[in-house]
Amino acid sequence: MSDSSHTSSDVNSEATAIDRTLHRARERLLAARNAGGWWEGELSSSALSTATACAALALASADPADPERVASGLSWLAREQNEDGGFGDTTCSPSNLSTTALSWMALGLGSSSEGHLQAKERAEAWLCERLGALDAGSLARGLREVYAEDRTFAVPILVACAIGGCFDQPGSTPAQRKSSWANISRLPYELAALPRELFRWLGLPVVSYALPALIAIGQAIEHHRPSLNPLARALRSWTKEPTLKVLERIQPEGGGFLEATPLTSFVVLSLISCGRCDHPVSRRGLEFLRRSIRSDGSWPIDTNLATWLTTLAIGALGSEAQERESLEPLDKAGRWILDQQHLVTHPYTGAAPGGWAWTDLPGGVPDADDTSGAILALFTLDASPAARWNGAAEAGALWLCGLQNADGGIPTFCRGWGKLPFDRSCPDITAHALRAWDACMDRWIGVEREQTVSRLRVSMLRARGYLVASQRDDGSWLPLWFGNQEHTQQLNPVYGTSRVLRAASVAGDEGWRRALARGLGWLLSVQNEDGGFGGGAELPSSVEETALALEALVDSVSAGLGSKEELRSSVERAASFLVKSTAEGTRFDSRPIGLYFARLWYSERLYPLIFSVSALERARRLIGSEEEIHPYAQPLSAGGIA
Repeated sequence: MSDSSHTSSDVNSEATAIDRTLHRARERLLAARNAGGWWEGELSSSALSTATACAALALASADPADPERVASGLSWLAREQNEDGGFGDTTCSPSNLSTTALSWMALGLGSSSEGHLQAKERAEAWLCERLGALDAGSLARGLREVYAEDRTFAVPILVACAIGGCFDQPGSTPAQRKSSWANISRLPYELAALPRELFRWLGLPVVSYALPALIAIGQAIEHHRPSLNPLARALRSWTKEPTLKVLERIQPEGGGFLEATPLTSFVVLSLISCGRCDHPVSRRGLEFLRRSIRSDGSWPIDTNLATWLTTLAIGALGSEAQERESLEPLDKAGRWILDQQHLVTHPYTGAAPGGWAWTDLPGGVPDADDTSGAILALFTLDASPAARWNGAAEAGALWLCGLQNADGGIPTFCRGWGKLPFDRSCPDITAHALRAWDACMDRWIGVEREQTVSRLRVSMLRARGYLVASQRDDGSWLPLWFGNQEHTQQLNPVYGTSRVLRAASVAGDEGWRRALARGLGWLLSVQNEDGGFGGGAELPSSVEETALALEALVDSVSAGLGSKEELRSSVERAASFLVKSTAEGTRFDSRPIGLYFARLWYSERLYPLIFSVSALERARRLIGSEEEIHPYAQPLSAGGIA
C-alpha cells in the first residue's frame, strides 16, 4: 500500500494520468453509441447457444439455407473447442458438462465433415472421462450434481440429447430408443393451464422465466414416454392444446423467448420432436434463430442488453457532471430509455406496468435491476424536483415496491417465487433498488407525493433490514447474476459487496452503518498487490472488478465510512491499476463476469469501458482534492471496520 507522503508532483502526475485515461475512455464510450444515440453492446458468442441453434435448424430442415447455417455453426464449434476436448460457455471459459454435452449432441447432427466428427469424438472423450460412462443415466447423474433439484436446465439438456439421438445405438428398436427418456424427470406442463396467480404457490421445479420450456419440454417428454397412470395421461392429453395456446400467447412477436437462443432452441426442438415443426411457435422460433446467427457462424447467449447498458453508460458519463449542458449529448438516450418502460401487464410473467427490461426487443421481460437502473439514469439527466421523468420514475419506484419479497429483499422478476436461486431476493439487486428509491426521495419530499414517499420509506426500511441480514460472516455480500470463473464456487463477492456499498449514502440506523463498515473492511482486505481487484481474495485482478470496487471505495469516502487516508490510498492504487491495464484508455478487453439464465457465463464488450469511465470519473474528483462528506454520514473510525 502506498504511504501518505505523496508530493504535489506525485498527485498531479496521478491526476494527469487519470484525466488522460478518462478522456480517452469517455470519447470511446460516446463513440460506441449506435445511430439512435443509445448503446447496444456486444455479448460474447456462446458454444451452448450455437449448439442448440444448430440442432434445432438441423432437425427442422425447413429452409434451403439451413444446412449451410448448421455447417457454419458446427465449424465455429470445432474451431473454438478447448484443448481438453470440452466446451465452455465463452471462448475463454473452462469446459463444463452442460455445454460440452450439448455441443457433442449438435456435432453429431447435420454434418459428416471430418473436422466436425473429430470435434465430436474429442467432446465424447471429455464426457467419458468426466462421467465414467456415456449413457443417459450417467449424464442425468452428472447434471444432478451440477444443478441439484433445479430442473430448469438439467431437463432441457437431457431432452435435447435424447431428441438428437445421442444414446441410440445403430439398429435400435423404437422401444430401445424410448428407454433413453427413462432418466428424464417429467415437467408438469399441465399446470400451465391454471391461472398464473397460482404459480408461485405450486412449488414448480423450474424458475419463473422458464414457462415456455415447462410447456414445450414437458409435452415432448410425455410424447416420447407417455404416463403409465391413465388419469395422469388423460389430464395431460386434455391440457396439451390449452397449454400450447398459452405458449403461443406468450411468445414475443420476434419469435425469441427472452431474446435467448438456448431457451428458444429448446422449445423449438421439443415441438419438432412431437411432430409440430409447422406449429406457429416453431416457425417463429426458427425465424428468430435464423436472424440471430453471426457472420462467423456463432450465436450469442442473448440478443443484446441495450437498456441495461444504456442506463449504466448514462450513469457513468453523467454521474459527476456539474452543468446541465454537459449532459445534452445524452438527452436522446434518455428519451429512448423513457420509451422502453413497459406500460401494460406483461403477457409472459404477468408483471404489472411500470418496469423496464434489459433490452428494447420484444422478448425482454421487466425486471428489478433494469428498472432501478432506468430510474437512476433518468434522474442523472434531470435532477430537479420538477424533473420531466417524474411520472415514469414514480411508476417504476412503485413497481419495485410491489416486487419486494416478504424478507424485505428484491427478486429479479416475480415476487414470492423463492424456491430456486434465480428467483430469490438478492443483495445487489436490493441495493440497486434502494439507491433508486433514495434518488426519488431526494426529489419528492415536500413536493406533493406524500403517499408515494411514505410507501418508499417503508420499502427502504425493509430493504436495509434484508441487506443487514443477508451479509455474510466475513462482511461481504453475494450477487445473483454475476460471478467469477476463478472463484472455487464461481461466486463474486467483490461485485456483490461493491454494489451494496454504492448505497452507503442512504441514511439508516446504526446497524445499517455497521454492516456497511464491515463490508468496506472486507473489500479493502481483498485488494491485490497490483492495486486491482478480482472476484474475491487472491483472485487475479480484472478491469471490470477493479472498476466496480473503485466506485464503491470512492462512494464510501463520500459517505464518511472508514479512514479517509486509508481509503484514499486504496483508491489511488485501484485507479493506477485501471490506467495501466487499459493502456491509458486505449484498450478494454472484456472477461466473463456475467451469469445468464441457468448460470451461463458471458462477457459484454462494453462492461469494462462503462465500469472504468464511471469509476475513474469518481476517482479523478477525489485524487488531488478534498472530498465533501455526505450529509447523512456518521464517520466511523478505522477500528469500526471489522
